[in-house]
Amino acid sequence: MGSEQAGRAPEDADAVRADSLAREIFTGVASKWSLLIIEVLRDRTLRFSELRDEVEGISHKMLTQTLRRLERDGVVHRTVHPTVPPRVEYRLTDAGRSLRDTVNGMCAWSRMHLDEIEASRHRFDAQQHA
Repeated sequence: MGSEQAGRAPEDADAVRADSLAREIFTGVASKWSLLIIEVLRDRTLRFSELRDEVEGISHKMLTQTLRRLERDGVVHRTVHPTVPPRVEYRLTDAGRSLRDTVNGMCAWSRMHLDEIEASRHRFDAQQHA
């Protein structure tokens, strides 16, 4: 028996198939906000308000929705402490930490090609307005 879970069809892991679970997961973790949250959490545990302060531009609602999706997919672990008011903390799971390596690679790629991308955008925009 391979590394696949029993009962899972190979199509479930095929991200190019419209009906695959992999595509659904990929769509959730590859969003701008998800990537930024994963990058900010790194090896830390942060409260909701700390996350909101560190992820510039994210609304309360979007942070809540994104954290719930990441928790559902097993990327983020949420801990609620029984205090008044409740203290809620978030940290990456093992799966989230392994995904962080991919996010770090994407950030490094962005930094490495920033000038090239910016020049390409300027050329493209100039052609569109010509």
